[in-house]
Amino acid sequence: MNTTHEDDSHQHPNYYRLFEGIRGFKSNEHIPKQEFFAQLGKHQNPHTLYIGCSDSRVVPNLVTGTIPGELFVVRNIGNFVPLYDRSSETFVATSAVIEYAVKQLQVDNIVVCGHSNCGGCAALYNSAKEMRSLPHTKKWLELAAPVKKIVEEQIANNIISIEERSVFTEQMNVVVQIEHLMQYPYIRKAVKQGDITIMGWWYHIEEGEIYDYDFNIKRFIKVV
Repeated sequence: MNTTHEDDSHQHPNYYRLFEGIRGFKSNEHIPKQEFFAQLGKHQNPHTLYIGCSDSRVVPNLVTGTIPGELFVVRNIGNFVPLYDRSSETFVATSAVIEYAVKQLQVDNIVVCGHSNCGGCAALYNSAKEMRSLPHTKKWLELAAPVKKIVEEQIANNIISIEERSVFTEQMNVVVQIEHLMQYPYIRKAVKQGDITIMGWWYHIEEGEIYDYDFNIKRFIKVV
């Protein structure tokens, strides 16, 4: 793999787009706001931990209208929250981000944000054969096993239709991942003391709408 720029004549056009983007950022964003970035470079004080999907169509700062320094972000396939395990010896990236955001940065809010047409949620219904070439993804999707079970029960009982499965899965996944989040003792304590607010969002990409989960009525309500 070529890791230098000495011979980039065979690179994909998007390769050049990235470098043009860097130059554009420097001239259009950084230079006009040098004082802001000078202060930002010294420390961070984000108010919100954003747990979102890695999907390229979902841009946290864009949909929330926030600027650099406001959101502490972790993104993964399906916006999953691993189950709490204090003694785990594996590499626990998402759990480490959650721990650091709450204990070190002392964020005020935690958002778990799902979205429409989520490939991670759709993959819950793939066959073992379809997932054979994606062993790590298949393992990761185990974190949403309860979601699939809930959805299939709803369909079996004619509470939702098969046409509603995608959206219901994506939204129920947000709820289940918040339940995982609340298993973290230090988060449960912070929420009980009123130090942290937990929010569950579902982002409809085509509509540009965010739906916020109302814990009282157990429904997602469009933010207006």
